[in-house]
Amino acid sequence: MKAFFKQLTAAQKLCLSFVLVIITGSVVLSLPFFHQADAPSTHYLDHLFTVVSMVCVTGLAVFPISEVYNTAGQMVSMILIQIGGLGLVTLIALSFFTLRRKLSLSELTVLQSSLSRESSRHLNKYLYSVYKFTFFVEIVCACLLMIDFIPRFGIKQGIFNAIFIAISAFCNAGFDNFGSNSLISFQGNILVNLIVAFLIISGGLGFANWIDIVHRLKDYLRSKPRTLPLVLRKVKIQTRLVLLTTAILLTVGTTLTWLIEGHNPNTIGILPASQQLLISFFQTVTMRTAGFATIDYTQAHAATNFLFIIQMIIGGAPGGTAGGIKLASAAILFLLFRSELRGEKQVIFAKRHIPQNLVRQVLTILVFFFSVFITGYFLILIVEPTFPPFALLFETASALGTVGVSMNVTPHLNMFGRVIIMLLMFIGRVGPVTVLLSLSQKQKTPITYPKIDISLG
Repeated sequence: MKAFFKQLTAAQKLCLSFVLVIITGSVVLSLPFFHQADAPSTHYLDHLFTVVSMVCVTGLAVFPISEVYNTAGQMVSMILIQIGGLGLVTLIALSFFTLRRKLSLSELTVLQSSLSRESSRHLNKYLYSVYKFTFFVEIVCACLLMIDFIPRFGIKQGIFNAIFIAISAFCNAGFDNFGSNSLISFQGNILVNLIVAFLIISGGLGFANWIDIVHRLKDYLRSKPRTLPLVLRKVKIQTRLVLLTTAILLTVGTTLTWLIEGHNPNTIGILPASQQLLISFFQTVTMRTAGFATIDYTQAHAATNFLFIIQMIIGGAPGGTAGGIKLASAAILFLLFRSELRGEKQVIFAKRHIPQNLVRQVLTILVFFFSVFITGYFLILIVEPTFPPFALLFETASALGTVGVSMNVTPHLNMFGRVIIMLLMFIGRVGPVTVLLSLSQKQKTPITYPKIDISLG
């Protein structure tokens, strides 16, 4: 067995770690001990689907977890979501570092790829920073959610619900323990909406970017006199790219959602303008792979749901808990398009050029992502012919982008449909990392071939 593991590549070990957690979690949660006394009848495939969704931090579910799992089952669910968000590999590595046990070069490679790090230098310090930041944000935001939840649910249940939602939101999982309506009953609640939105953005922004922001804030507080422009110039290029892209997507998404749905009485049309903006903002945030809902998507305008599909595909930042093709890839693709229109030979951002091999990796990720997306959509159209095609497109994007929203399709999928969605969720969680790692492992060939010219129209 040990020889078998040694033969596996880093990418294969990453995938295997998720598979092991999924199998273990699905077996545990299928035990009656973790079910409500009056829970509806369920099968192993139901629990397997739910655990795949938890570990892949997606949020799609065939049943409301609060109706099936008791408190113990919901605690196991929280652990699975946390493992899915941070990765089993990082948990094992953290325990090794804590016990002062050295990792092998192979183990360091797997850990490095799971954290989307280019170098293994100071990996233990970075890993500790990731966990400190994660638990700090989750604890603080859980305490803030308790302000609303304790009066609403009581002390014990209020505390538990706040912790559950904080972990689920930070990990961009989209699960809640309120029932089948997600956060629709909280759609006008400013505190809950803003705290959950902050958690989603925090988890989806990427740990490396947050650590860079924290370091720059420390530099600003320590500098005498305090010079903000000087500190801002020290912010890493990737952090600037991610923050700028995030701001643009949130602004454009919120505005378009509000303009389209503002006159729809079935979603937000009858609400005050302030609540319309709040819901539009929250939905734009949650479509970045979080999966919480404050509107019914079956009642939303088709254009709005199409906009949501685009946001699902883009996803969050590299090295975070979000899915999709990632913000950096989407931004580089736009910069490539802009450079071609301008006739520039290099892809430029912030007076720096993006290396050609990085642009090629982005294009490879796009081809990989959309190949899986088209194939998955094609297959689910075959096995689920009774559903509207657009609803299935929405479901496919939600699964592959690890978002977790649905147009009331997930609970009614047949066995083949569930298997396809499970595979899409799994690929969406580990796929881009696997592609990048496989690219980095290929040896460059010294052979140079003759150049050809091909007309593109």
